[in-house]
Amino acid sequence: MKPTVKLEKQRKIQSIPVKLTEEQFNEFVLPYLSQGKRGPKPKLSLFVIFNYILYLIHTGMQWMNLPISLNADGKKEIHHTRLFRLFQRWSDDGSLERVFENSVGQLSENDLLDISVLHGDGSSTAAKKGGDTIGYNGHKHFKGDKVIAIVDRNVNVIAPYVQAPGNRNEAVLLEPAIAGLKKNNAAI
Repeated sequence: MKPTVKLEKQRKIQSIPVKLTEEQFNEFVLPYLSQGKRGPKPKLSLFVIFNYILYLIHTGMQWMNLPISLNADGKKEIHHTRLFRLFQRWSDDGSLERVFENSVGQLSENDLLDISVLHGDGSSTAAKKGGDTIGYNGHKHFKGDKVIAIVDRNVNVIAPYVQAPGNRNEAVLLEPAIAGLKKNNAAI
């Protein structure tokens, strides 16, 4: 029987954050989010709003089913459509893209990226009720879409993912994914 050898260097378990502390939000996210210039200020802080959006993205639930805390009057502290509008604004004006680019830059500054080997990580997802990029995949026999992301050896996503209909070949997605990697090259 062979003796078991303990690994001297254990790999840290990495995960996508599903909730940020206020300090993390203020340091890594807030400087890159656009804030409204007109109209009343939101009653909730952007920190709380961003954590609601992170939770929704993590769980994949519908906006209207998001568990929103109640205020002192017993009403929801914010309506789900307001959260959606803020998410949509941040998506459209490039705020979320700037947050992503900054996170890749932070990984690079802290020497946590290993770009000696890059992986094109592809995935096919079936669509139950339609979606943005839907196509019939004859090989896997479903309607859905494909996504490809470029990751480093430590499985850190270092380029924005590229989405296409399910009937497209993954090789076609590689060129736009590499273009996203080149755009992020300044951060790396």
